[in-house]
Order: sequence, then structure tokens, then C-alpha cells
Amino acid sequence: MTKPFDMALFLSGVLSGSQATQQRHLRQARIMQAAIQQRWRRDNPWTWQLKHLRWFLTRQLRDHSDTTRYYYRLTALLIWKRLRTERKLLL
Repeated sequence: MTKPFDMALFLSGVLSGSQATQQRHLRQARIMQAAIQQRWRRDNPWTWQLKHLRWFLTRQLRDHSDTTRYYYRLTALLIWKRLRTERKLLL
């Protein structure tokens, strides 16, 4: 039995701003994680590719408002920033 991926721990290094903003990013990241998990069976951001984020932002959010898509893009940028930061440390 595996432990579920902890998105809060994953994003803890790149989250900033007010508590409400941080909670919004975490909530949205978990929604993104669930959608990508359901579609591609990729349960954590370490296994995601750019196409997964692009799919989520274009297909999953196509019926949402521009404002909602904007805030999800900010969350996607935080996830991408976290992935790049860790990869730089490994090189």
C-alpha cells in the first residue's frame, strides 16, 4: 500500500503570499492532480510532462471563466517552478 502524494509538502518551498492564496494554490493543485491521475494514471508531479498540464489548462478548464483559468495557470507555474528548482539542484 502506497501513501498518497502530499501536494502541500511538494509546494511548500514555492508557496508565498497570504494564507488564503496558499490554500487556493493547494486546492487547485490537488484538483489538477486528481484530473491528471484519472486521465493518465500519473499520481504526482514528478511523473507529469508539459502535455499533462497543457491538457488540464485547455481541456478541463474550457468551460470555466477567464479568471478561473488565470488562477489555475498561476498554480501550474508554481508546480513547474518547483520541478525546475529541484532539477537544477540535481544537476
